[in-house]
Amino acid sequence: MTTTAQTTAQTTAQTTAQTTAQPRTAIRTLTADEVAAFRAAVRADLPAAGEPGASPVHAFVLAHTLADATVRDLAAAEPEPVSVVHLGQDIRIEQPLLPGERITVGLDVAGARREPKGTRVAVRARLTGEDGAPRAELLTSALLVGAAAIEPFGQIPAPAAPAPSGGAGEPAAAEHRLTPAWIRGYAHASGDLNPIHLDDRAAQDAGFPSVIAHGMSVLALAVEEIADRYADGDVTRVLAVSGRFSAPVVPDVPLRIELAPDADRTLVRFTCRTPSGIAVKSGWARLAGRRP
Repeated sequence: MTTTAQTTAQTTAQTTAQTTAQPRTAIRTLTADEVAAFRAAVRADLPAAGEPGASPVHAFVLAHTLADATVRDLAAAEPEPVSVVHLGQDIRIEQPLLPGERITVGLDVAGARREPKGTRVAVRARLTGEDGAPRAELLTSALLVGAAAIEPFGQIPAPAAPAPSGGAGEPAAAEHRLTPAWIRGYAHASGDLNPIHLDDRAAQDAGFPSVIAHGMSVLALAVEEIADRYADGDVTRVLAVSGRFSAPVVPDVPLRIELAPDADRTLVRFTCRTPSGIAVKSGWARLAGRRP
């Protein structure tokens, strides 16, 4: 038997989902200082960038505040607070992001579906330049742990990796140790100040042994390694990047980034792992040819 309270809660959840699913927009201005600070934070253990330019991951930085607020609003009707777990990220760059440009971020929730641990949502963001031309498209997959009041809607897209070109190339690997200072540097450069990345107590309350690295920081580091090896250090030649986050990375443990390029060095598959297991799986990046 359905009570009045249950009916009201269901109606509120449906209304919230419908409202949040509507397109939202925000205006962001990309500054040269922000671009430089972000790449310097990611490359803290690497040589200084040989070529200037915005990482494709900076498209996520521009969209993150609006996307995070949208997802949390979606869960507003839940009777108990929910935690948001970033499951996967796809970024496709149409034109390089240019410092000084005003970027319009348009966002909508593509779909939500129930899963045993909560509700999975897919958020799509489109970045547009001042000239009206597209700059980037992002698809973010997240799990709202414990969320059960959101009525399923829409679809959860499943992006496919492009096919390799010309067979396999020579594999490579890089090792890093992400210190708490490195994680803090990324947090401030990206604007993602979630306490689980900055405060041990907050991380432990969320079920982690200590602070953890942002999943996107690991993805950004992989992009820099790929650009250094296969794009002459020009990160703007990375036209797309994708990865699935399968386990957290804690500070001061070996992080191994395994790279598997195709023979033409235009598609690089990658996996990021620690001694505890794979942290980023099904990773790939698509590269443009050498710029004239």
